[in-house]
Amino acid sequence: MAKHVEYEKVGSDYLEHRQLKRGAAGWVLLAGLGVSYVISGDFAGWNFGLAQGGWGGLLVATILMATMYTCMVFGLAELASALPVAGAGYGFARRALGPLGGYATGIAILIEYAIAPAAISVFIGDYVKALGLLDATWPVYLACYVIFVGIHLWGVGEALRLMFVITGIAVVALVAFVAGMIPKFDSAKLFDIGDGSFLPMGVTGAWGAIVFAIWFFLAVEGVPLAAEEARDPKRDMPRGIIGAMVALLVFAAAILLVAPGGAGAKVLEASGNPLPEAVRAAYGGDNFLAQLVNYVGLAGLVASFFSIIYAYSRQLFALSRAGYLPRWLSKTGKRKTPYLALIVPGTIGFALATIMKTVDPVTGGARLINIAVFGAALSYVLMMVSHIVLRKTAPDLPRPYRTPGGVVTTSVALVLAVAAVIATFFVDEIAAAVTAGIVLVAVAYYWFYSRHHLVANAPEEEFAAIAKAEAELD
Repeated sequence: MAKHVEYEKVGSDYLEHRQLKRGAAGWVLLAGLGVSYVISGDFAGWNFGLAQGGWGGLLVATILMATMYTCMVFGLAELASALPVAGAGYGFARRALGPLGGYATGIAILIEYAIAPAAISVFIGDYVKALGLLDATWPVYLACYVIFVGIHLWGVGEALRLMFVITGIAVVALVAFVAGMIPKFDSAKLFDIGDGSFLPMGVTGAWGAIVFAIWFFLAVEGVPLAAEEARDPKRDMPRGIIGAMVALLVFAAAILLVAPGGAGAKVLEASGNPLPEAVRAAYGGDNFLAQLVNYVGLAGLVASFFSIIYAYSRQLFALSRAGYLPRWLSKTGKRKTPYLALIVPGTIGFALATIMKTVDPVTGGARLINIAVFGAALSYVLMMVSHIVLRKTAPDLPRPYRTPGGVVTTSVALVLAVAAVIATFFVDEIAAAVTAGIVLVAVAYYWFYSRHHLVANAPEEEFAAIAKAEAELD
């Protein structure tokens, strides 16, 4: 173990009060979880990239990010099959980069997953408002957190199955939208921003659009967080995360083409509910399809909101169980759910959504996206470095699944992830600075306190301890 940290042995009752429900998910449910994490990005968020780089710029950014995520998913499939622990990205980086590297990765992921639901709740409020159901915003955000955190407290098996159903409904809405918009498609509508060229804001505009292109895929990397609750993680994890990624690539291509191609890119560049607005613009007013996409589109937003709550709770659970964050956050109840890891970030997310929408009603959701994306991109850099390092330092680690192309594949993802981190500063320096500040505060907490109180018995730490012992024997 690293020389600059100190470990404490805890009694058996410590882990007994920090157990998740095993065997709750097979690979199909895991693939559905992966789609569920992301599908809200098809309904709102991506379209802000049109204002940043025009349709051509967003297309270039989306191709780059699709490449990054595909390469990254192959790398994560290998890591998840070799190290199936609830800490996922933190666990992978912990084994490869040591305690500080693992902790920094976990914090970056936690920022992504804690902030993303706040952004999605803002979009849910916009969809509800567009239907004329409720003009207020914060009651919608509060209802989202209370209802869906409550379902997760009920039990993981029930929550995952309900997620799967909601995601299926959202997919139906996407298929109906695409089918309804194809007859209205006109390639000229794609280029009605700026001077009408392919890259109206130039190369820098395309680079800035990366932040919003990520929204088509953001959080698919969360599938490995369910490792300790999967039936056969070594087999099911690769199948689940790769299956989810294939579906997301199809959805992203379809939405990016037909939404602005049917309604016009200009119409959608600042919309909080772009798909219903696209239908209304394309057909010259409200109709059944617009209402269907608006109502059922809420299912897509809810699916991601619901599932990312699951993700943040498992990441916080793992970091807390190992002592990197306050240990009381990892306690589980009678139904084997980490109740405090669900409630605490939910409270923070609700407060952020309410404050950001009040301070900046137009771009509050976009700023929350930028904060989440910065945390995500930073974690991608560290996870891809972890894959490359483990291929070099632990070549004999059992890998039930191996990444096609090996480190070349994850190196491509690494380069593109670095570009995404830089792009965040181009788009929103304040959001990037806020996220970087949170990371620095978290690292200070680690350096001055938690590194002296880590839990040796935590699964992620035991993996690292065993690896070190084996290396010393060799």
